[in-house]
Amino acid sequence: MASIRLEDVTAEAFAPFGLLLPTPAPGQPRLELSGELANLRETAKPRLSLATIAPRALPLTAVEMERHVHSSQTFVPIDCASYLVMVAPHGADDRPDPAGLKAFRIPGHVGIHYFANAWHHPLTALERPGSFVVLTFIDGGPGDEQFVKLPHEIDIMG
Repeated sequence: MASIRLEDVTAEAFAPFGLLLPTPAPGQPRLELSGELANLRETAKPRLSLATIAPRALPLTAVEMERHVHSSQTFVPIDCASYLVMVAPHGADDRPDPAGLKAFRIPGHVGIHYFANAWHHPLTALERPGSFVVLTFIDGGPGDEQFVKLPHEIDIMG
């Protein structure tokens, strides 16, 4: 079994997979996304969800990844201490490349925006439950999301 270490996130390290969405401080301009929101199917509609995620302790064993081929996906924390995201580039077989896996600790005041077709691990709250607003474009078909098993389990270490 392979393992990777949880890293503190930076915008540069996360850039191949998406954007960090820090909460603007009072008096700063609002952070807006428009051109970054990707809906690559005319039949898809926006889905805005509210989700509460139970916390998981580290080390954590990852067995699968997911992607939304035709849609970006945005997570905005409402109430969260921190959360884990694990991302991977595409391998030659269009599946997650385990050699490029990265796991990041995201502070609870920072949202994330995954680009369409970005491989990522299901959202995982740390320390305590986390509540989020989630935006994805769906049409109810099999192209809304794809889950695949990793070729081997990956331990994410704190």
